[in-house]
Amino acid sequence: MTQTENTTESRKGKHLNYQERLKIEAWKQLDKPLSNREIARKLGRVPQTIHTEIKDGYVRQIRRQVQNGKTYEYESFCYSASAGQAAYEKARENSRKQAKWVNAPDFMAYADHQMEKEKQSPDIVVGRAKKLGLFSHEDIPCTTTLYNYIDLCLMKTRNIDLHLKLRRNRKTPRNRKNKTILGELIEKRPDIVTTRERFGDWEIDTVNGLRVKDDQALLTLTERKTRYEVIIKIDGKASNPVNQAVQTLKEAAGKHFDLLFKTITSDNGTEFSGLSNLLKDITDVYFTHPYSSWERGTNENHNGMIRRFIPKGTRMSDVSLATVRRVQDWMNNLPRRILGYATPRECLLEEMAQLSLTT
Repeated sequence: MTQTENTTESRKGKHLNYQERLKIEAWKQLDKPLSNREIARKLGRVPQTIHTEIKDGYVRQIRRQVQNGKTYEYESFCYSASAGQAAYEKARENSRKQAKWVNAPDFMAYADHQMEKEKQSPDIVVGRAKKLGLFSHEDIPCTTTLYNYIDLCLMKTRNIDLHLKLRRNRKTPRNRKNKTILGELIEKRPDIVTTRERFGDWEIDTVNGLRVKDDQALLTLTERKTRYEVIIKIDGKASNPVNQAVQTLKEAAGKHFDLLFKTITSDNGTEFSGLSNLLKDITDVYFTHPYSSWERGTNENHNGMIRRFIPKGTRMSDVSLATVRRVQDWMNNLPRRILGYATPRECLLEEMAQLSLTT
């Protein structure tokens, strides 16, 4: 039956579908087959699309006929909608870009190990692998893609294994009047400390265990530029243990203490009440405002990292010095995005090398 009117809606920009292929097959099998251009006009396509489709869907047909006891074979070629659809589906399979994880089993195993055993974030895994050239560029996905792999359960690592997968709200700066003034306020701190342009500016705090008098604590110092961390176990959250620990640092650094510790920024806790006098004429000490932990944000963030290994409620006296040292080493050997995926220890060694050249 000849179709006299074109009722096909144009599907420009879309691939031919099976229904359109059936129409092409019917039009080509008419007593007077339609030309490719006529079919293209009816389907709202360009003639080249129809030409390519008929070429891909051409099949060889053999018809057998028996005459006078002999079998004769007649060969012909025609367009088949089924053959055209099969050719299209095969081409589509080959056109899809394969996911990186399929051809990168070594990177996937490496990423699982770094996230599960070394407690590294997906961003650190990706950035560090690129920085050190551990794998070819084609095998390393972007950070977002690696998170997607975890969400899709394509890896051993699960979201529950990632320590931080949340959004932090920015805190609005709030300046409150100090009830107790232990020394110079943070407003008087040089701008160069804020910009992190030089080495030797530190933030200090304590990490507590149980809130009992006889429990020990950790004194933490974080260098603002390199993010290098120093953790010292002290006999409680009080002024004397803090002063003793800082005095130990002074003796260990010797004559280079003023080069290594140019400024120290602390909160207004009573445990730091003797810090200014202890470091008078050696290191400038500045104090933040009450309830403004964000003013020592680097150190606060590092204290949170310590809590991954020493949770709140842990009796600090039961935590061995070896454990404290392992936590400190892990933090200082953890690549950081802010450092170009270098580690704080690597950055510290660079700064120390520069100091040794100028001293």
